[in-house]
Amino acid sequence: MLDINFVRANLDLVRQKLTQRNFAVATLDRFTELDERRRTLIRDRDDLKSTRNRESQEIGKLMKAGQREEAEKRGAAVRKLSERIPEIEAELATTENDLNTLLATLPNLPHDSIPIGSDESANQEVKRWGEPPRFSFEPRDHVDISTALGFLDLERAAKITGARFSILIGLGARLERALINFCLDLHTKRHGYKEVLPPFIVNANSMYGTGQLPKFEADLFKLTDERNFYLIPTAEVPLTNIHAGEILENDQLPIKLTAYTPCFRSEAGSYGKDTRGLIRQHQFDKVELVKLTRPEASYQELEGLTADAEAILEALGLPYRRIILSTGDISNASAKTYDLEVWLPSQNTYREISSCSNCEAFQARRAQIRFRRDTKAKPEFVHTLNGSGLAIGRTWLAILENYQQEDGSVRIPDALRPYFDGLDRITPVR
Repeated sequence: MLDINFVRANLDLVRQKLTQRNFAVATLDRFTELDERRRTLIRDRDDLKSTRNRESQEIGKLMKAGQREEAEKRGAAVRKLSERIPEIEAELATTENDLNTLLATLPNLPHDSIPIGSDESANQEVKRWGEPPRFSFEPRDHVDISTALGFLDLERAAKITGARFSILIGLGARLERALINFCLDLHTKRHGYKEVLPPFIVNANSMYGTGQLPKFEADLFKLTDERNFYLIPTAEVPLTNIHAGEILENDQLPIKLTAYTPCFRSEAGSYGKDTRGLIRQHQFDKVELVKLTRPEASYQELEGLTADAEAILEALGLPYRRIILSTGDISNASAKTYDLEVWLPSQNTYREISSCSNCEAFQARRAQIRFRRDTKAKPEFVHTLNGSGLAIGRTWLAILENYQQEDGSVRIPDALRPYFDGLDRITPVR
């Protein structure tokens, strides 16, 4: 959520920044109306309270002076005036609620360093690593490879649940588990993150805190009981909300957390997109990275978080590129985002495997996560960052496609062989 005082004082700048995001800035006209009405109501209420207090003192003086009739006359007027105060306070409460609801619909302001553009066509490539493999045969996609290897079953998954679900079997399941362990091991042992195993179900307050609610409810899986619980779309939600409502000490920052979780997304609006294979699933595994930082350090920390995600791809020998997203393509909560895209030979292109974002104080303000620079300092909002390190399913299929061999086997990347007891190759089922 944006700071109401900042929006109020910088309305033209906010309008300009939201226009760059293709946001309907007419909403800000409603903000101005509500904000002016709020201030009018506060002024009217305070004036009435002041008049009531002043008149009460005068009535007291009249009673002491024996002017009872005049005192009672003015007392009746004060009682009538006092009846208006609760009416104003009720309208003020409604107005402030409407104002906060409106503020909750505004996206974050894009950082000055990102390209301005209406959509993903304005995104810019800033880095490329590794050379795409060259094959002496027509490369197959991950569905054909894994089906021949005998460890992917989409048909039975659809029977059990429905479309966009999968079953991994044997070495396919082991490859998924190896990738989860490899990512966690690298992030905890080399990159300094603390491993967390959070709940996979969260309440509405947690979804609100990271910005999934109210805007993206259609993308979520909501439980049907009265507790208003949701399946997590990403570990970003529980990890960021661990410190919701808290005031941290300065020496606690930065906080660096990582977690493996399954993730659940309804993929609303994705009908017809990536219907083959594992690119876009309702349930998928991910290792997430989250940081809580001091504001002045957050953009340096974003570079570090992105490099930590890239280290996984480099250790696995997977070619990738880093993209900086434009104002028209960043997510609702983000001020700046890098996408990492891995090379997929079957598609002859790069596909997203991680998004690394700095949300500045946008989430922290919603979740009320603050820190003190010293014992006497006023609490400030932290900056929150998050990124995939990595999306396991997409890493899984990228390994199959990039390490496929002409005989149908798949070489296991050197970094993963300790998780396979030294096995160097997965061969087709005969």
